[in-house]
Amino acid sequence: MKPETPTASSNGAAALATPGAPPQEAKDSLAARKPELHREACSSFPDLPDRPLYIHEPTGTGVRLNLRELWVYRELLFFLMVRDIKLRYKQTILGAAWTVLQPLATMVLFTLIFSKLMGVHSDGVPYPLFAFAGLVPWLFFSKALASSVNSLVGSTNLITKVYFPRMIIPLAAVAAGLVDLAVAFVFLLGLVLCYGLPLTSHLLLVPFLVLWITLLALAAGVGLSALNARYRDIGALLPFVLQVGMFATPIIYPADLVP
Repeated sequence: MKPETPTASSNGAAALATPGAPPQEAKDSLAARKPELHREACSSFPDLPDRPLYIHEPTGTGVRLNLRELWVYRELLFFLMVRDIKLRYKQTILGAAWTVLQPLATMVLFTLIFSKLMGVHSDGVPYPLFAFAGLVPWLFFSKALASSVNSLVGSTNLITKVYFPRMIIPLAAVAAGLVDLAVAFVFLLGLVLCYGLPLTSHLLLVPFLVLWITLLALAAGVGLSALNARYRDIGALLPFVLQVGMFATPIIYPADLVP
């Protein structure tokens, strides 16, 4: 004799509180925890067969960083990073040379204004080298932050089609800027040697500085990218804030000039 299988609900709908829970126990659990949801489930689907209705609820509150999940999708992260690099220099004649030309042109302009016209000192370091050394990390931070803030809006089609950790998108935008930073840093070392300055042990602190700037850009970019998806004013205001920040911080002038 075939044993009788218990039904999830007399009206053909129920909910399982936990995976593998007996149907009757799941129904009682849902009715006790959320009676309004239980009544809606039982009344909305009267013609369905007697099968359990699974309710998926968040396991907690707040934002959690799942490093294991990011590692699983590491190939997607690499693909998005390469895509951002290619799009950045697509249909350009000079290509990656813009990584060096932008801070180099800015360095020449600031040298004429701050060093020649205004006579700003640079702590015993040649001002062109002083300005270029400050512009390289700042331009990396500003580009990484701007790219990550606009990354979610620019990847709407991808987000709505497949599931993947959303944090990968701003993370790829920040990681793509590390390539430009590496190229500009090599050029900076060449400038140091051209001016005849020795390479000291302070270079050992560069990886920690890069890590700190990267984490700062990523943290700010992740938060602002979510706000920018709802309020596009964030993306419009950010270039102005970054431009003001370059002159408000001691990047192109020594720190002792800060009041």
